[in-house]
Amino acid sequence: MARTLVTGGTGFIGSHVTRLLVERGDEVCVAVRPSSNGAAGLPPGVRTVNADILDRRAVRRAMRGIESVFHIAGTTSFALPRRRVFALNVEGTRIVLEEALRAGVARGVYVSSAAAIGPAPRGSTADESNVWDAGRYAIPYVDSKREAEVTALRLIARGLPCVLVNPAHVMGAGDPGRSSTTLVLRFMRRAIPAYVDGTLNIVGVDDVARGIVLANERGAVGERYILGNRNFTMDRLFADLGRLSGVEPPVMKLRLPVALALAGAADRVGGSWLPTPAEVRAASLNWAFRNGKAKRELGWKTSPHEDCLEQTVAWYRSGAGAGLSAPGSRQPLGLRLAASAARATRVLGR
Repeated sequence: MARTLVTGGTGFIGSHVTRLLVERGDEVCVAVRPSSNGAAGLPPGVRTVNADILDRRAVRRAMRGIESVFHIAGTTSFALPRRRVFALNVEGTRIVLEEALRAGVARGVYVSSAAAIGPAPRGSTADESNVWDAGRYAIPYVDSKREAEVTALRLIARGLPCVLVNPAHVMGAGDPGRSSTTLVLRFMRRAIPAYVDGTLNIVGVDDVARGIVLANERGAVGERYILGNRNFTMDRLFADLGRLSGVEPPVMKLRLPVALALAGAADRVGGSWLPTPAEVRAASLNWAFRNGKAKRELGWKTSPHEDCLEQTVAWYRSGAGAGLSAPGSRQPLGLRLAASAARATRVLGR
C-alpha cells in the first residue's frame, strides 16, 4: 500500500484523483490549508494534514514517510494580481517539489496546465513539443504555469522522479471552488454579454483524473502529457451549451480590439462582473491541442466529448448554481438590440 500525499486534494481535479487513489488501495493523505474545511467531502479513510503549500515547514512535515506525491494545488484565477498568482503556482510548486526531492519520494506527478504548452498558431493544433511563445501576451496565469513547469524540470534534472501532466479546460460535475466550470455557470446565468473568436480544448474531469493516475503508473520521468479532448471554437461551444442547457447563447461576438477596450474600461472603473483584459486576451487565442502522446504512452482513453458538458450543466441545474436562467431563456432584449446595432457599425467579429 503506497503512502501518497495529494496537494489540492479537496479541489475539482484533486478530489477526483483522491477518490481513484483510494480505489487503487493507496494510503492517502491530503494536504489542506489550516483555514479550509479539512476532510469535508473526502472519501472515508483519507487523512488530512494542515500544510499550506507556501509554508515550507508544514510541507516538510507532511512529506514524512511519503512514497508518492501528486501536486495539484494552485490557482486558475485570471483575476488575482500577478504577484499572488506566481506565489501560488510557482513558489508553491517549488516548495512542494523541493521537499519531495528532499524526502526521497519514489514517484511524483505535477499537475500543470495546457496553458504551459502555449496556444497553437491559428488553424493548427499544439502538442508537447510546441515552442513556447505565449509570454508576449503577458497573461499572469499562463506565465505562472510555464514558469512552474520550468521549476519542476530543474528539480527533475536534480533527481526528482516526477512526471508532468497538462490538462486542458476541465469540465464535469463537482467543482467546489467554481474554477474552470465557471464558464458554464456564467453562460447559464446569461452573464456573458459578449465574446471573442477563439478556440478552447474541453476535457472531462473524470478523464483527467484517470490520466493523472496513469501518469503516476506509466509516465516517463521528465515527460509531460497533454490531457485534452475536443477542440471547440467559441461559436461551437456556446451553441452546444445552448442546446444542452436551453439558454440562448451570447449574441455579441466582438472584434478583439473592441473587446479589450471595453474590458480595460470596466477594469478601471471596477466592473468586477465583466471579464478582465487578461481573460479576454486568453479567450481570443487558439487553445487547440493533440492528445496522441498520452494515449500512446499512458494508454489513456477519453469519453465522448459532450459527456462532460452535459454533466456540468446537470450539476449546476441540480442546485449547485444559484441565479440560473430557465430553459428557453433568451438573451436580454437590450443585448439583442445592441448586437444588431453593432453589426451595422461592424464592431462585431465574424
